[in-house]
Amino acid sequence: MSGSKGIVLGEDLHTVLAVAPIDIDSGVTNSDVWSMANHSHASIGVFLGAVGAAVTITVEECDNFGPSNQTAIAFASYAEETAAGDTLAARVATGTGGITSGTETGIFYRIEIDASQLSDGRTRLRVVLSNPSSPTLACVVVELSGSRYAQPESATAIA
Repeated sequence: MSGSKGIVLGEDLHTVLAVAPIDIDSGVTNSDVWSMANHSHASIGVFLGAVGAAVTITVEECDNFGPSNQTAIAFASYAEETAAGDTLAARVATGTGGITSGTETGIFYRIEIDASQLSDGRTRLRVVLSNPSSPTLACVVVELSGSRYAQPESATAIA
């Protein structure tokens, strides 16, 4: 946008490191559960480094931080599965079955979810990564925007 200052990530967004970089070859990996109660949108980055086998990526809405009850939801997603490293494919409507990743090294997926998409009483989300049954490095970073109480030192969204 012309004349826009852009965004200052540390002040305009709330970042959640939902899955620190890890080999996810030891079973299903559930991210931290985060709350959407004080934000209107979540932009989720799922980054895969050395990919030994395809990973299924789903998003679940949750009733609490436990979570006691969780349900897979549909979402919009973009894939970056090229050698370029920064060329997202077109937006795709992704069903509750999620995304099946490619097997290239250094790929990522961008998932976009509005708080208005969540069911009543379900203000929390988490990402679930299937067990690829082969060494695969992954990381999940969530950027929350549309804060109700924006300030440089934002309150936690994961507790």
